[in-house]
Amino acid sequence: MPDAQSPFHDLNDYVAIPRMTSLRLSPDGSWLAATVQSLSPDKKKYVTSVWRIDTAGGPAARLTRSADGEAGPRFLSDGTLLFVSKRADPEAADGDDSADKPALWRLPAHGGEASLVTSLPGGIGGVETAAEAGSLLLSGDVLPGDAAEDEKRRQARKDAGVSAILHETLPVRYWDHDLGPDEPRLFAADAAGEPEPRDLTPDAGQALSEQAAALSPDGGTAATGWWQWRDGVQAKSELVTIDLADGSRTVVAADEGFDYGDPVFSPDGGRIVCLRGEHETTERPGDSTLVLLPGKIDLLPGFDRWPGEPTWDPAGTAIYFTADDNGRRPVFAVDIASGEVTRKTTDDAHYTNIQVAPDGTAIYALRDGIGEPPAPVRIDRVSGEVTRLPGVAEAPPLPGRVTEVTATADDGHPLRGWLVLPDGATAERPAPLLLWVHGGPMSSWNSWQWRWNPWLAAARGYAVLLPDPALSTGYGLDFIARGYTGWGPRPYGDIMAVTDAVEARDDIDAGRTAMMGGSYGGYMANWIAGHTDRFDAIVSHAGLWALDQMFGTTDAPQYWQREFGVPTADNRKYAENTPHAHVDKITTPILVIHGDRDYRVPVGEALRLWSDLKLHGKEGKFLYFPDENHWILKPGNVRAWYQTVFAFLAQHVLGQDWVRPDTL
Repeated sequence: MPDAQSPFHDLNDYVAIPRMTSLRLSPDGSWLAATVQSLSPDKKKYVTSVWRIDTAGGPAARLTRSADGEAGPRFLSDGTLLFVSKRADPEAADGDDSADKPALWRLPAHGGEASLVTSLPGGIGGVETAAEAGSLLLSGDVLPGDAAEDEKRRQARKDAGVSAILHETLPVRYWDHDLGPDEPRLFAADAAGEPEPRDLTPDAGQALSEQAAALSPDGGTAATGWWQWRDGVQAKSELVTIDLADGSRTVVAADEGFDYGDPVFSPDGGRIVCLRGEHETTERPGDSTLVLLPGKIDLLPGFDRWPGEPTWDPAGTAIYFTADDNGRRPVFAVDIASGEVTRKTTDDAHYTNIQVAPDGTAIYALRDGIGEPPAPVRIDRVSGEVTRLPGVAEAPPLPGRVTEVTATADDGHPLRGWLVLPDGATAERPAPLLLWVHGGPMSSWNSWQWRWNPWLAAARGYAVLLPDPALSTGYGLDFIARGYTGWGPRPYGDIMAVTDAVEARDDIDAGRTAMMGGSYGGYMANWIAGHTDRFDAIVSHAGLWALDQMFGTTDAPQYWQREFGVPTADNRKYAENTPHAHVDKITTPILVIHGDRDYRVPVGEALRLWSDLKLHGKEGKFLYFPDENHWILKPGNVRAWYQTVFAFLAQHVLGQDWVRPDTL
């Protein structure tokens, strides 16, 4: 193990690193409101606070502090900062339990104490503001019926001891929480907090579930995605506008086989840019693009990447966006008149949270990469020069370095990935290798990871391979199509090709190797276990095991149906790609990990995997988290996760005795 110390050598130090998660630029462009996660005083959870980041380069300053934290910062036109928080109202009457639900708070532009703006019985989920007015667009959950009677219905449910939910459509759950009996709705409100928020969408049902909304600069119109159902399933997402004066709703974009969402109004309010996602079919994956309304103009014809985070130039002549590209996520711009697409950043980084200066001369964003956590930066619009702004903490020193690796698949296709090498890895002291496969599967190893952090493994002497096989984003639609409906064989072949190339290096010990993965990476861990014995240990986190079983229990069965079909009608693709069919061939010890609140890959996958392994006499362990979801998020559980993983790897890869973590 390397001698140099870093926060990655001690899990207590690692979980204590502050984590910047979002940015929002003030109207005058002088500062950024940043949300930062940090450990609570008792070190049992993360609490989010809002910080001030000076765009001129001055020191960062914390603006908010409360037991439950603050989120969703937005600005009014005069610079007043709004945010959502469960903090208690100091002016509330004794016994008032309003702090049990998040409410909207205001922090004056020139300093002072935060004050309550408004609240809803079911809590406020978020707020959007108007660039030129005091209008607000609130999101919040309401029990079916009149919003004015929501509090009474909640109390009646509580008094009756009812927790049941009656469903008539899919989905019934999302990620880690139940959908319903509340219905997400949009409300019109005023920055002054009076009168009470007005329900704009009393008939929404679950049409607004997980949808993003925007507010026009003059505060008169909202835009949002709106789900339509067919046979009880989300069939498509339309884009609608809602008049805040009378609540009237107009469909502005809708097509069979496509979803519209994530709208953003132009600076003059006359146009909207949004994402349009094509539905996948059993024959091919769907594509994604940016669309300009009115007219449904495709802004990116021939651009073979999936765009995200569209943001208008202040002049209204261009759209900035990001997209995965060859193991990076640069900032791009598309000129609306000519359709010309230009890449604005040229480094190896991953950019998010694009914010454009009011004069259009600079772009602000969070920049990160495999070797650097998110930090605020300024990007010169013309030169592309990137300047790091002072954040809440310096980037932690790394116990190694990262390099790019390439290989060629057996079908001749070029492949690539990242290799994290620990300090001290040389031909004389080759490092044991950990292969980590990303989730998705339509994703890419191109960003900093807090949950799957390779530097923790590097601090313990391992090299970590992060490949982008077939199905990965950033290489074009054909690269995704190579593995489409064939999740096992083609990506497996790509992964083995990159692994072979890395194991041929003289600073890698090919005799000591392990494989890890979560979500789709967990699926691939299960697939690899049944198709090769080359690894000394395998870690399968939240992995898919029996595909036809997974189809019926996941929170999003409609997406499975589009790609793989309905297993009761045609089970061929499920049978060809299900890992559980190969359980008898497994010889590698497997550490199975799963959270009970995981609704994307339900815990039944791990339970069946574990029982199949034990009934077939296979070696392994099962680490189970009753109160975690698809990710493991609580600091104590994060430490237990890594302690167990590294103890398991030490036993089977390094030949050390098994050491059970003290807390387990």
